[in-house]
Amino acid sequence: MGRTVTATREGTDPAAGSSVPPPGPGSDDQGPVPPPSGGSQLVNLLGTVVAPTTLLTSLLFYFGWSHAYYFYDYFGVNSTLLGLSTRDYVQRAVDGLFIPMLMLAGAGLLALWAHSLLWARLDLRSRPHALRLIAAVATVGLILAIGGFWSVFVVTALRRWLYGTAAPLSLAFGVLLLLYASHLWRSLAAGPRTPDRASGPGWGPVAEWAAVFVLVGLSLFWAANNYSVAVGRQRAHQMVLQLPREPDVVLFSERSLSLVAPGVRELRCKDPQAGYRFRYDGLKLLPQSSGQYLLLPEKWSRRNGVAILIPKNDSLRLELVPVSAHGTKRPSAC
Repeated sequence: MGRTVTATREGTDPAAGSSVPPPGPGSDDQGPVPPPSGGSQLVNLLGTVVAPTTLLTSLLFYFGWSHAYYFYDYFGVNSTLLGLSTRDYVQRAVDGLFIPMLMLAGAGLLALWAHSLLWARLDLRSRPHALRLIAAVATVGLILAIGGFWSVFVVTALRRWLYGTAAPLSLAFGVLLLLYASHLWRSLAAGPRTPDRASGPGWGPVAEWAAVFVLVGLSLFWAANNYSVAVGRQRAHQMVLQLPREPDVVLFSERSLSLVAPGVRELRCKDPQAGYRFRYDGLKLLPQSSGQYLLLPEKWSRRNGVAILIPKNDSLRLELVPVSAHGTKRPSAC
């Protein structure tokens, strides 16, 4: 008497005789994957057009240029004469962007915490309460956005506050608050705890995020540039205050340079065999890394001070004397 062997395939119910399809990869009964938002689409699009490293380097170069230009402009020197390199500009940009980046990161973190706290407490089923909150956020955002946008065309009080950064920051935060109010309104219309819907099919969400990106990005660029300019001028002012504590510079030259400036003294060496027959005292050296010496009289002021720009060559020699060595007897180099 033979036996009947019933072979069952994987995914087949022998009792019901029906085939059950095996679960697909990554299928965990969570439903369909939602399409990417307009913001993520915009980020992907920008990433394919502009390399992030190139964009960051360009921004650092520009902010460093603004910092250097207004630093040397304080002394009456055009920075384009110094031949500063890209590395010099990028290093100066760090000085002008350190505090703005710190404040931006802190504000972003606080905004995320505030959103989490608000979303946990917000009852979207209570429409009057939610509508009052959305109206308050939108009103504040509209006031800030209008004030910042108006300051683009008219000199307002916002353009004079916080080193000129109040106007662009007002515009940026106003646009972000309007976007956040729109996000809350869509969540309210879609139902409680439902993810935010796109504002429209196709390129609608991308266009919305692109407009927000342009307005907020240009506003932050405007604010960072104004702050970088203010830092450059402030660093120049601090340098003037520190000039008495900077090392004295003794400049030796083979030929007479005919330097005429307050407090600068020219001495002619009597030794006919001296390699450097002319000596100049009463100078201070400004920091720069190009192929030139940028010197200031030790009693420099914006009213009667001049800046001395001398190309580096073998006919010149500098001797730096610390302020602490003023009381020490030193043999004359002439």
